[in-house]
Amino acid sequence: MASAPIVMQARGLVKRYGQVTALDGADFELRAGEILAVIGDNGAGKSSLIKCLSGATIPDEGEIQLDGNTIHFKGPIDARREGIETVYQDLAVAPAMTIAENLFLGREIRRPGFAGNVLRMLDKKKMLEISIARMNDLKVGIRSMTQAVETLSGGQRQCVAVARAAAFAEHVVILDEPTAALGVKEGNMVLELIRRVRDKGLPVILISHNMPHVFEIADRIHVARLGRRAAVLNPKKISMSDTVAVMTGAMPPEQIPAECLAH
Repeated sequence: MASAPIVMQARGLVKRYGQVTALDGADFELRAGEILAVIGDNGAGKSSLIKCLSGATIPDEGEIQLDGNTIHFKGPIDARREGIETVYQDLAVAPAMTIAENLFLGREIRRPGFAGNVLRMLDKKKMLEISIARMNDLKVGIRSMTQAVETLSGGQRQCVAVARAAAFAEHVVILDEPTAALGVKEGNMVLELIRRVRDKGLPVILISHNMPHVFEIADRIHVARLGRRAAVLNPKKISMSDTVAVMTGAMPPEQIPAECLAH
């Protein structure tokens, strides 16, 4: 991973909410073709960091770079235009709409000519065809793309949300607790989909409290603590208990063995 180019990075991010400092000079690096897990205790600043990277929050200080170019987001739409897609923990799917309609939610394709430009009619056939192709590409096994999302299990709904992000992301996919509130089988289904997204060439930022999932799927682990980056760890070299010790402050960064650090 150390030789892979940096796709996205942040330097010295600061975010304050009145007297509370959520980010205190946070740094961040995401490399091409990796799953980077972001972990941290409550109040560590990981949510504020992700909001800055996804355009939901504007940092007070610091800079964010994408492919080496400094970018300034004014909102999530700007991040989307740069090819950054985010799946939030509260699962933003419309239950009453079909899977295909959910995939194109906010990006609907209109019919060509008069019907689309003037009457603003949607090209449902084209959206359905693209949806089937995208889901097959990611090997998401769903019986029919025309069934309502409310008929799906929790894991399948999460797969739809992840697949939508992967279908439209050009640079980065950000996943906020994608396996929260899922059973073992459904959680594994989502993890397998995340691997396929990574294997298609899209780097993934995974925010998670589930340490077994983090160690199963992550290539590197970014540990957030007190609004800063405490360390970047190699999950193949460090134990889960030592990782928790770094996260909680029981093991200071200077005590981490060099072979356990990821670069």
